[in-house]
Amino acid sequence: MEEILRAEKLKYVHSDIRGPIFEESNRMRAAGIDVLRLNTGNPATFGFGIPASVKNALLENVDKAAAYCDLRGMPAAREAIYRYHLGKKLPNINNEDIFIGNGVSELVTMALTALLNAGDEILIPSPDYSLWTNSAYIAGGVPVHYICDEQSNWYPDIADIRSKITSRTKAILIINPNNPTGAVYPKEVLQQIADIAREHDLIVFSDEIYDRLIMDGVEHTSLAELCPDLFCVTFNGLSKSHIVCGFRCGWMIISGNKEKGKDYIAGLVALAAMRLCSNALMQLVIPAALADNESTQQMLVPGGRLYEQREACCKALDHIEGISYVKNKAAFYLFPKLDVKRFNITNDKQFAFDYLHEKHVMIIPGSGFNWAQPDHFRIVMLPEPAELTRAMNALGDFLSTYRQN
Repeated sequence: MEEILRAEKLKYVHSDIRGPIFEESNRMRAAGIDVLRLNTGNPATFGFGIPASVKNALLENVDKAAAYCDLRGMPAAREAIYRYHLGKKLPNINNEDIFIGNGVSELVTMALTALLNAGDEILIPSPDYSLWTNSAYIAGGVPVHYICDEQSNWYPDIADIRSKITSRTKAILIINPNNPTGAVYPKEVLQQIADIAREHDLIVFSDEIYDRLIMDGVEHTSLAELCPDLFCVTFNGLSKSHIVCGFRCGWMIISGNKEKGKDYIAGLVALAAMRLCSNALMQLVIPAALADNESTQQMLVPGGRLYEQREACCKALDHIEGISYVKNKAAFYLFPKLDVKRFNITNDKQFAFDYLHEKHVMIIPGSGFNWAQPDHFRIVMLPEPAELTRAMNALGDFLSTYRQN
C-alpha cells in the first residue's frame, strides 16, 4: 500500500513548544515522573486565576452567545477593541477594521493565507514565535528571518533587515513585546522599521499580544502609530493579560492606508465568512477585560507575581557559570544564552532532552524559535518564585558536569 504523505508545504512546519520534547514529557508523566514544564505561556496551569471582571461578564451574558454573530465579531466587543486601539494612537480606524478570532493564531493564518502567493517573502524576526514562520509556509510563502541583536537588548538589526529585502518581499513582521526574548522596542527602532516599510512599500504586521504585560516603567508604542500612510495589521488579544488562554480570544485591526488594501481585506472577509464567526462566548468578556487594567498591572510591580517570578529566575541564573541573559522587560519569557564551547553543545534539542531526563524540567531550545545557533533556550517564568528557583538551581547543577558528546 502506498504511504500517505503530508503536503509538501508542511515540510518545514514545526512546533517545538508542543513537539517531540513535549511528547517525551508526557511519556515521563504517564510513567509517574513529576515534570515541571516550562514550555508554554499558559498562566492558568500555574495557579493564576481569571479576573473577577472577566468571570462576571461571562456568567452574566452567556445567553447572548448562543447564536452565530457577525463574521467580524460582536459589536460591543469590537467597540471596546476600537476604543482600546484609539488609545494606542492607531490612525484611521473604525469598528469595521476589526476581526475577532479564535486566538491570534487563527488570525495569523488568515492574514498570511489572504496575502501570500507561492514564493512571496515575508520578513520575520529571529528568534520568533514559530506560529508566524509556520503560517507563512502553510500559505505557500517564504519566511525570511532577520536577526534580533542580543548585544542591543534584542532589538531588530536594521542593517540585516535591509539586506534581506528582495523583489519578492511583501511584508515585514515585528513581535513587540517579543516572544521569546521579552524585549520591548523603543520608538526610535520602530521608526526605522516604519521607514524601511515605507521605502520598500511593505505591508506591516505587528504582533502586540503582550503590550499590557510590561514592567519597569517601560513604554510600549504601537508600530501602526508611526505608519499612518502604510497598510498595517496589528494583532492583540486577552489570552495572556487576562489569564484566558483557553478562551482563544484574539483580534486583528487594520489601520493606515486601507484604500490600498481593499482587495486584500475582501480576502480576509471571505476567510472569516468561511468559519462563520469566532467563538461568541469569549467575545462577551472583551469589553469588561479591556476596562479592567488593574488586575493585570498588579502582577507587574514589585510584590506582584509576574515581577517576583522574573526576579527569582534571574537571581538564580546569575549564579550559574556559562549562562548569560538579557533581562526581559515584558511578558514572562527569558531567552538565556549558553556558552556552547564550555559545554560542547552542538545540538540544542539534545541539550533540552538531556536536561529533561536528568532534572525533569522541560524547556524549549532556541531552534524552536528559528534561532540558527545551538546556544539559546526559552524559559517560561510562570511557576511560583520558589519553584522557579529550584528549577534554575537544578539547571546549574546539571550544567556543572554537562558536556555534550
